[in-house]
Amino acid sequence: MDVEAMRTFVTVAEAGQFQAAADELGISQQAVSKRIATLEKHLEVTLLVRTSRGSRMSPHGQVLLPHAKKVLTAVEQAEQAVRPGSRPLRVDVLNRRIAPAQAVYRFYRSHPGTNLDVVTLSKKNAAQAAQAVVDGTVDVSFRALPTGQVPAGISAERLLDGPLELLVGPGHPLADAPWVRPADLADHRIWIPGIRPGTEWAAFYRALSEAFGLSIDALGPNFGDEALMDALAESASPATLVGSGDRYVWPRAHDLRRIPLREPTPVYTHMLLSRTGDQHPVLTALRDHLRTSGLRTPDDVWAPNWTDR
Repeated sequence: MDVEAMRTFVTVAEAGQFQAAADELGISQQAVSKRIATLEKHLEVTLLVRTSRGSRMSPHGQVLLPHAKKVLTAVEQAEQAVRPGSRPLRVDVLNRRIAPAQAVYRFYRSHPGTNLDVVTLSKKNAAQAAQAVVDGTVDVSFRALPTGQVPAGISAERLLDGPLELLVGPGHPLADAPWVRPADLADHRIWIPGIRPGTEWAAFYRALSEAFGLSIDALGPNFGDEALMDALAESASPATLVGSGDRYVWPRAHDLRRIPLREPTPVYTHMLLSRTGDQHPVLTALRDHLRTSGLRTPDDVWAPNWTDR
């Protein structure tokens, strides 16, 4: 059914005259007549009867009018829902504790009321998340995706580097160090439960361990971040790695220590993935915010050679 013909019918019904409806719609009276005739032919009924004073609705027109108004309202709502700037910007932050989620949260705090929808595609790897952007499932994703793997139609910009820190319990040999070198960790176990083969973070930690001779493992079941914090507090052996912008909370009695890594500082490179040419105003504002207020990183950094430097 022709939506414009339906709109024209409602306008004529409410105005009572074809010419008045034409003036309101900004079209000719002939065009109004043609649209009504098309609608009547489609429905196989007479909707409007011309009179010397204008027009009046037939019984069929009176029945159709409330339904037509509902159709036009639904069409307007549908258009509004997908119009850039009217619908929320749908952002994949992977995990609500880590740097992208915290960066988007700071953006929202500085732009209150911004129309955002934050999701976590935690079960998708970087390539799958990029495809979700291509498909329109999300508008934006933060991922460590090699430049050569960026799909056609996707823009990738390195806007959020996450410097790594060592997280240890109070009994760990490095607990009181002001900072440590990555190479100093070669003789210590680094435990990061939850690393899944085929994910970008698995590739990152593999490259990190090869570069500095580290022992990084994900042995044992993953009971979540709280269980990891408990294990670190109770043992002097394992350590883990977290981003300096990641947000973790543990009981004060755990006395866990976050220790910066330097000479060099390993950084996890979060690429901002979006559809090429996407003009959503919230995306533009988010991109500008990240460019001006991203995490500060030292000059001496390390990142895998497959990242966009």
